[in-house]
Amino acid sequence: MAGPGRETRGIVDAPDLFTRVRFRLRDPSPALRPHVEHYWLIDWDLPEPYTSQVVPHPSVHLVFQRTEHGSEAERAGFAEVYGIVEGLFTRRLEGRGRVCGVKFRPGAFRPFAPHRPVSGWTGRRVPADEVLAAPEHGPLASATAGAVLGPADEDARVAALDAYLLSLLPPPDPQAELATELAELVRTDRSLLRVDALARAGGLSVRSLQRLFSTCVGVGPKWVILRHRVHEALQRAGADPEPDWAGLAADLGYSDQAHLVRDFAATVGVPPAAFAQR
Repeated sequence: MAGPGRETRGIVDAPDLFTRVRFRLRDPSPALRPHVEHYWLIDWDLPEPYTSQVVPHPSVHLVFQRTEHGSEAERAGFAEVYGIVEGLFTRRLEGRGRVCGVKFRPGAFRPFAPHRPVSGWTGRRVPADEVLAAPEHGPLASATAGAVLGPADEDARVAALDAYLLSLLPPPDPQAELATELAELVRTDRSLLRVDALARAGGLSVRSLQRLFSTCVGVGPKWVILRHRVHEALQRAGADPEPDWAGLAADLGYSDQAHLVRDFAATVGVPPAAFAQR
């Protein structure tokens, strides 16, 4: 089950990936939905290595994973917080493995780790217990890894994810909620193509908006706007081998086609026309 197209947007060559792994999306507990967009579950058993690529969203992820290759800890299972990856995220899969991931809504991870700006995690992978567990609770994530990764029944895995996150459920954070609201507005309102327009929509100055996104989202508002443009272009390129790039560039608010090509190539690694042909 691949899930709705929006949910898997950003996966480079998703049809090829889905023929090699079991990929499912699951909803969290209702109490967690203001914070968590979805859980993503992947299992693989590959006769030869495979490299997957994703153009990341402006979301922090909590990732429980286990692989038969690597250290003793990697074979047993461990948990990490993945800050936002600003470039192309590449992961090599080999042998047998399992991942159970939590995709936080943009801005909504902040209340779970309020001791530092979310930009402090950007581009980093950090053991989850260093980020999430309160000292009085001990190493919750490492203790939870077996409950999340062990069961063959995926309902049990989802229940373990719910139980862990509910144990950490933070109080409301109005600033984080505003950041989440504005990031969602960028995703849904295609007319919001400029940072100053987004600032006006939030009743903020541009500088205040930039500080809000650095603190609560982890990247700047301009990056979020550009990334949604690239996601749209990636989806079009995957669906149509001969898209109207000039028309798409205009739709996405680019001054010309060359700027779209530059952003796409810088993110995905190849120009859009080459990607569509591939």
